[in-house]
Amino acid sequence: MAISIQLPDLRATHHFGWLMGQRLSAGSVLLLSGPLGSGKTAFTQGLGAGLGIDQTIDSPTFTLINEYVTGRVPLYHVDLYRLEGAAADSLYLETYWDGDEVESGILVIEWAERLNYLPEKPIRLNLAYAGVGRWAELSWPVGWHGEVWSNLQEVLKSDEILVDEV
Repeated sequence: MAISIQLPDLRATHHFGWLMGQRLSAGSVLLLSGPLGSGKTAFTQGLGAGLGIDQTIDSPTFTLINEYVTGRVPLYHVDLYRLEGAAADSLYLETYWDGDEVESGILVIEWAERLNYLPEKPIRLNLAYAGVGRWAELSWPVGWHGEVWSNLQEVLKSDEILVDEV
């Protein structure tokens, strides 16, 4: 299943993340891709706000993983921009998506295409430039939390910021 949405500005990108943060549950893994400046961190900041996280969410480009545990569910934000293949794999991100060693939360991985192995049923968000704004394509496994996605699609179609964009 997939939806495409135009995000005309930073506010819309942040708001789209906020809407997702309001609806996603612990155990969700989002794989974000797109060129530098396409809105991956802005989306994640919105997602964190939707989870009720009151901390500043910064890109973990140098720290690699930032953990935010003050929201409705924990948010684990990973940035693989500076890593390739084996170095990215050596972070053992499966400990986050399996929930074995950390509290189950939402895992967001920027530059996820740098991983050699992926979780079984990820949510994928590809962001790209579209004129002055951005274009987002969101896809998720068939049958995975169907009620969440049906609700999200309805909200996107009626949301005052995004109503003309879906």
